Amino acid sequence: MTNQSPQILTLRAADGYELAATHYPAPSEQFIVIASATGVPRGFYRRFAEFAQARGVNVVTTDYRGIGESKPATLKGFEMQYADWSTLDLAAAVGYATARGKVWLVGHSLGGHAIGQLPDANVLQAAYVCGAGAGWHGWMPRPERYRVWAMWNVLGPIGTRLYGYHPMSKLGAGEDLPMGVYRDWKRWCALPNYFFDDPEAKAITDKFADVRIPIGAAVSTDDLWAPPASRDAFFKGYANAQVEAIDLQPASLGVQQVGHMGYFRQQTGVTLWPQIFAWLGQHGLR
Repeated sequence: MTNQSPQILTLRAADGYELAATHYPAPSEQFIVIASATGVPRGFYRRFAEFAQARGVNVVTTDYRGIGESKPATLKGFEMQYADWSTLDLAAAVGYATARGKVWLVGHSLGGHAIGQLPDANVLQAAYVCGAGAGWHGWMPRPERYRVWAMWNVLGPIGTRLYGYHPMSKLGAGEDLPMGVYRDWKRWCALPNYFFDDPEAKAITDKFADVRIPIGAAVSTDDLWAPPASRDAFFKGYANAQVEAIDLQPASLGVQQVGHMGYFRQQTGVTLWPQIFAWLGQHGLR
């Protein structure tokens, strides 16, 4: 099957914010919405989207507000909450897809946190997420836990004071983050069970008990940011969902390293992406 050209979209979130998105069209009424990781622009997932499109599945990718082509001219003074990426931006992509067919979600890191924050996660047929964990540095192996602690408690405060946003690009760690994202993420990553330990996040966490879809929660054993213990700490929050914990071994995927970003890189995808499709196929994707 020859892939059709991607369609560039402008989605409008429920609060009116305009989001850059891409629809990889296919001749079916099946959709995969990709729930991106924190600070990762949608183009990073292009290879996986083309892989899915070639198998007859529509794919929708989105730049969250403040990221990629959805960011304002400057992040300084840009007001938002971290949860907006899930409750508003990802929700807009899911809404676009559900208006056109049945929808499965494939998530990365934040994408696993976002499912329970959607207005109604149960419109999804199932979700497969990679590299999603509780984010607490204490789950991470040494010396990564010390490096991450320093990022939150030394570099982050200095950088945000200087720039008015978190200058992640200057640390070689991806795109710059709006201040609201940094503020919320820092607070939750200081807690062993992430926002489930934050009484101020009760409006978010109470919705997780309503999620009843099948979820495949995959982490690579060399993922320093989301090792299996971190994954397990977070996904116990989906108390009524059918969560299947999946541990991936780099050697079994034919690569030396997966880490936190390798799930959607093509060299890993040669082996991993068919496994993702096989899992989704067990949950209705044709």
